[in-house]
Amino acid sequence: MRSHYCGALSTSNIDETVTLCGWVDRRRDHGGVIFLDMRDRQGVVQVVFDPDTEEHFQRADRVRSEYVLKITGRVRARGEGTVNPAMATGQIEVLGKELEILNAAATPPFQLDEHTAVGEEVRLRYRYMDLRRHEMQERLALRSKITTAVRNFLDAEGFLDIETPILTRATPEGARDYLVPSRTHPGQFFALPQSPQLFKQLLMVAGFDRYYQIAKCFRDEDLRADRQPEFTQIDIETSFMDEAGIMDIAERMVRGLFKSALDVDLPEFPSMPYAEAMERFGSDKPDLRIDMELVSVDDLMQQVDFKVFRGPADDPAGRVAALRVPGGASISRKEIDDYTSYVAVFGAKGLAWVKVNDLAAGVEGLQSPILKFMPDAVVLEMMQRLGAADGDIIFFGADKTRVVNDALGALRLKVAEDQGLVREGWAPLWVVDFPMFEEDSDGSWTPLHHPFTAPSCSAEEMQASPGTALSRAYDMVLNGTELGGGSVRIHQRDMQEAVFRALEISDEEASEKFGFLLQALQYGAPPHGGLAFGLDRLIMLMTGSPSIRDVIAFPKTQTAACLMTDAPGNVSAQQLRELNIRLRQQAENKGEQG
Repeated sequence: MRSHYCGALSTSNIDETVTLCGWVDRRRDHGGVIFLDMRDRQGVVQVVFDPDTEEHFQRADRVRSEYVLKITGRVRARGEGTVNPAMATGQIEVLGKELEILNAAATPPFQLDEHTAVGEEVRLRYRYMDLRRHEMQERLALRSKITTAVRNFLDAEGFLDIETPILTRATPEGARDYLVPSRTHPGQFFALPQSPQLFKQLLMVAGFDRYYQIAKCFRDEDLRADRQPEFTQIDIETSFMDEAGIMDIAERMVRGLFKSALDVDLPEFPSMPYAEAMERFGSDKPDLRIDMELVSVDDLMQQVDFKVFRGPADDPAGRVAALRVPGGASISRKEIDDYTSYVAVFGAKGLAWVKVNDLAAGVEGLQSPILKFMPDAVVLEMMQRLGAADGDIIFFGADKTRVVNDALGALRLKVAEDQGLVREGWAPLWVVDFPMFEEDSDGSWTPLHHPFTAPSCSAEEMQASPGTALSRAYDMVLNGTELGGGSVRIHQRDMQEAVFRALEISDEEASEKFGFLLQALQYGAPPHGGLAFGLDRLIMLMTGSPSIRDVIAFPKTQTAACLMTDAPGNVSAQQLRELNIRLRQQAENKGEQG
C-alpha cells in the first residue's frame, strides 16, 4: 500500500510522488490549508492539503488524531522560514493529492507526545497506544537491532542457535517455578524454565560445543524495577574453554553491541574479586562511576567503649565501616533522618554520622552526637584513614557484615545520586572468585549461583570448608547493574554429587531431581561453561530507561499482572476438571454454605 515510510523521506525525494500509510500525529488548520503530521514507526512527516483537491481536502478536514490514513502526494522543499530543524524530515513536506481514511479512531486515552505525564497503570492498560509513542518505538527498534547483532556475532563465532524446552520439570534454582498442570498425567506438573541451564549442559554432553539461544525464562518471584515474571536471556554455553576464553567472547560481544548501536567504545573491563567488591563497595555489582568507598574501621572501634561500635568490631561475623561523602556536610538533619529510614530497610538499626567542619581544629572542628563516646586519638586516626576534608560527612555502619554491606552499599548509591556524585559514561567490570556457598540463618548452605557451578578447589577441600570454597563463576557488571553471569560447570559426576552433599541434598533427592544429569555426566561430558545476559536489563541500560518494563513490548506489573488482558484470570470449571484440579478456596466456600 505504501511506497515510503513517513520518517524515511528526505530532500533526495523532492519532486517524487509517494504513497504513505500511518497515523495522524497532529492536525492543524491554518487559513484554509490543512496540515497533517503523519506518523509511522520511522518517524513523522508534514503533509499539506489545500482546497484545490476539494474531495480530499474535505476528508482531511474530517480526520482527527490517530486516524489511520493512506495519502498520496508530491514531496517538495519547505518554504524559507518554515524549515523545522527539530524534525528529521523538517526540510521537506508532502503536498497531498489523495487521502483515504483506512480507519477512524476514538479519542486516545492520553496524548502520545513526550511532554504528557501519564501514570504507568494507564500506559500498561492501553499498551498498544503507549507503544505508538516515538520513545517506545525507538526502544523496541533498538532491542530488535541488538538481538540481530547478537545472532550475527555468535553465528560468526561458530555458535549454533538451538531451542530448549519450555515445558520441563521443577528444579531448585533459587526462585519459585511457574507450574503447569498436566492433563494427560493427572496430578503431575510441568514447570516453566527459570533458565535453560540443564539443557544447555546436556547439549555440551551431546557434542554441540557452541550453543546459544535468545531464551524466554520464567520466575515466580517478587518484582522490582529490573525484574519480570517472564524475561529474556541471551544464553551461551561452550565446551573446551576456560573462564578467560568465555569472558573474552562475552566482552567482545558486548563491546560490539555498544559500538554498533550507540557508537560507544567501552573502556577496559577490570576484574575484581568478590571479596574485594564487598569490602570496598558493599556490593557484588559495584558502580565504579562513584568514587566513594567503604572503609573498615573495626580495629579502631575495638579501642572504644561504645557498645554500638565495639560489639560488631569484636564479633568475627560483624563489621564496622565508614563511608565518606565529599562535600556532604551540607546534608541537612532531615536528609540524614531520611537516609536513616532508608538503610533501615536493609536491617540497619541506625545511621551514625560525623560532619567535618574544620579539620585543622581537631576534634573541636567535628560535629556529631557520637564523638563523646570515642577517644580523641581514635577519632583523629579515623579521619586520617578516611582522607577526610573540610565539608565532608562520614556515615557509619556497625552490625553483622551482611547488614553493614547491604546498608552502606545501598546508601553509597543513594547519596551519590542525590548529591550529583555519579560520573557520566560507562564503567564495566568483571566480578570473579565468588564463594561457592552462602550460609542460611539455620546454618545450612545454599549455592551463591547455582549447584552446577564448578568449585576452584578439590571436592575434599570444598567439603572440609564449604564457607571458604570459591567457585569458577564470573559476573559482568556495568554501571552498578549485573548484565550477565556465568561459570565453568561441573562436568564430572563425583564432583556434582559432592556439591549436592554439601547442600544436604540426599542421594534419593538428587536422583529424583537430577538423575538424568548425573547419568549424562558418566558418558564423557566435556569441560564446559557459559553465561547468560539479561537482554531486558541490557536494553534498559542502553536506552537509559528507568525500568525494564519500558523496553518490553507487553510487560507485567509489579504484581505480575497484565492490565491490558486482565491476566491472570479465571478458567472454567470444565477446564479444571480436565486437569484434575479443584480450587481450595471455592471448595471451602461451598463447605461453609453447606
